[in-house]
Parts: sequence; structure tokens; C-alpha cells
Amino acid sequence: MNDSLPPRLPATGRTRHRRLREQGGRERAELDAILAAGFICHLGVLVDGCPMVVPTVYGSDGRHLYLHGSVASRSLLAAPGTEVCVTVTHLDGLVLARSVFEHGVNYRSAMIYGTPRPVTDPDEKLAGLRLLTEQCAPGQWDYARRPDRRELAATSLLALSLAEASVKLRSGPPGDGDGPDGASGRWAGVLPLVTAFGEPVTDPPLGNAAAPPHVTARAGTPVG
Repeated sequence: MNDSLPPRLPATGRTRHRRLREQGGRERAELDAILAAGFICHLGVLVDGCPMVVPTVYGSDGRHLYLHGSVASRSLLAAPGTEVCVTVTHLDGLVLARSVFEHGVNYRSAMIYGTPRPVTDPDEKLAGLRLLTEQCAPGQWDYARRPDRRELAATSLLALSLAEASVKLRSGPPGDGDGPDGASGRWAGVLPLVTAFGEPVTDPPLGNAAAPPHVTARAGTPVG
């Protein structure tokens, strides 16, 4: 984490927790953990006056969120100079209570607000693309061929400051065990959700070639 960002997330007009305040997080370390656990975010931006929410990959260095796309992407073309909201969510399980009203989900989520800037410096662009690649598949940047000038020119990269963000988390069992429904005898609890990487599937032209160790090591590891 960069020392220039405060260890606690500031409560702004957009990030102040108004509902379910007990699920709100204020520690920057919680934000860092949520971002480190995934690699897909949703970029919300206005395009020609209409809202557009685009799933895209990201990488984080603790100070910025780097978002990647084609130079022809309407959302990325509209985003520089425009306020955006980026969300990252991990679903950990269904909370099945005794009453439908008390049902919910266990989750970790973050919302980042700000005005992204286009990354034009060649060194920062390469560093940002490395973050994106390593966020998805650690070890792949050094294994695969790196982008050439033509590919870099065809790639847009945005940097969004992590200065203004909101975190919410929920964990644990249903909350109606001590209420009137607790005596009903109905089952209640949590149905965990676990997403994991499967075994690597080799590209057919390679025949039976084995995947490199940094890829096979991911098989069976959880995502999120």
C-alpha cells in the first residue's frame, strides 16, 4: 500500500454508508484484499448520455486501478475526463434464513469513484499491462511474448485513483435465530459458494504438450 493514501478510506458524499452500516468497511487494507482476490470489474460510465456498465479486467498497484481495453472501446473512449464508478464483487455464499425476508448473501464488494486518466507514458503502460496480466495469471507476463509497438498502439489503458472508494462485506449465519422464527424448526444456514480454476486445457495445435508450472499451479485454487 502506498503511504500517500490514508490507511482509512474517507467518507465522502458518494462513499458514506447509509444503509447496512454494520457491513461497511473503512480500512484500506480491506479494499486492497478485495481487489487482490479478483481480476474482473465492472466499469460504469455514461456514453452519449446513456449509462453503460462494461465488464473488463483490471490490475492494482495499491494506488491506482488499471483498466484495459481496445482503443475502439466506446466505454474507454468516453471514460477519460468523465466521472466513473468501478465495482468489484465476490460472492461467498447464500444466507438461507427461516423467513424469506431475512435471506441474503455473504459477499465482499468495493466501489471506486473518480475520473480516470489515459495512460500514455510507455513505461507506465507496460507496467500497467503487466499488473493486469499478473493479476489474472501470475507468471504469465514473463512466460508469454510481450506486446509489440503495434499492439500497444491498439490498446487503451486507464488509471483510476483508489483515493475514493467504498467497501462492504457480510459474513456469517442468518440473523433470525434469536427471533420468533428461531423456534419454527426450519433449517437455516449458509450455502457456501466456491469458484476454482480447473485443469488446464491445452490448445489443440500443441498436441499433448504440458502446461507450464505457473499455469498448472493454479488448478484447484479458489477464485475470489
